[in-house]
Amino acid sequence: MDIKNLAKQSEKYTIDIRRDIHQNPEPSWKEFRTTELIERELKSFGIETKRLKRTGVIGILKGAKKGKTLALRADIDALSIKENTELPFKSNNEYMHACGHDCHTAMLLSAAKILSGIKDQFNGTVKFIFQPAEETCVGAKVIMEEDNVLEGVDAIFGMHIWGNLEYGKFSIEPGARMASADTFKIRIRGTASHGSTPHLGVDSIVAASAVVMNLQSIVSRNINPIEPVVITVGTIKGGDRFNIIANEVVMEGTTRAFSQEVRKALEKKMREVVQNTAQTYGAKGTLEYEYCPAPLINDSKLTDTALKSAKKLYGEDSLISMDKLTISEDFTYYMDKVPGVFVFLGGGNENFGMYANHNDKFIIDESALSRGTALYVQFTVDYLNS
Repeated sequence: MDIKNLAKQSEKYTIDIRRDIHQNPEPSWKEFRTTELIERELKSFGIETKRLKRTGVIGILKGAKKGKTLALRADIDALSIKENTELPFKSNNEYMHACGHDCHTAMLLSAAKILSGIKDQFNGTVKFIFQPAEETCVGAKVIMEEDNVLEGVDAIFGMHIWGNLEYGKFSIEPGARMASADTFKIRIRGTASHGSTPHLGVDSIVAASAVVMNLQSIVSRNINPIEPVVITVGTIKGGDRFNIIANEVVMEGTTRAFSQEVRKALEKKMREVVQNTAQTYGAKGTLEYEYCPAPLINDSKLTDTALKSAKKLYGEDSLISMDKLTISEDFTYYMDKVPGVFVFLGGGNENFGMYANHNDKFIIDESALSRGTALYVQFTVDYLNS
């Protein structure tokens, strides 16, 4: 079976679907039109469908014989960004598929179409997960809890189109690929007094400033320097009036890391810094730390299968190395339960302008889409028949 040719034959379908979804983007948990479109298309291929409780849909396709179950995932939500391109199919509302989820959905629908036509040539079951609300960082977690989408699944495969990567190239690499994205809230409590008599109060702003500075030393002095780590204080709010010593400051931020050990070390050390620094200034410091998506770490065996699939389709030249990213992906919630591999597909073309994902001018070379479709299909056949 010539999967590359089948994907090429389905290219117009893929692009048409992508443009339809791109022109009609919907935000997280409100992907109603997109869900309807996906379900309609899956049913037209003869694929069993199941609506998720909120938005999103899964499709189930059984092969020739019983075997393993592989999940293929695409995210479907858009961002609250006003599109700034001249595309004839640009967004018709205040949202935009600036992260390429329209491409992911179209490629997976096209793959579902192809797989439904060759289902007698693979064993096992394919579960197509069209996931809502990836941009909230918890969409995967919610549908796992509410809809049990991983029931019976043995492995999962995901793909992300990338604007800064040359179109048609694949980054398929083992180990850590994306960082965790934990959040924190720090509260510093002092004692209010008049600004003219600071000695009668405890200045929470001064204490908070010291906390911010001391937090930065964690990365440089408490974490192994070969481990990439980020601690960012993104907001700081405190004080009611220019001539009053503030009695409370609240700060919020995020940390990024590539291992579970580092995440735990960060929380422990941050708690010590917050409490001890605040105490030095006579204030009280507390830390609320929330673990969100974990680091994305590709399974080595599945990565090897994906590499072989890509080479089988497009040769060694289709592969490219890409640095790991300190941004996060809620795909990791699936990987906490089953082995997974997450692939990056280049969509950038210098002739169009290579804009990063989440940019209001984000644009991709659509000739890359048939390659993404082909890899979805080839990986499925290779994994299920292995």
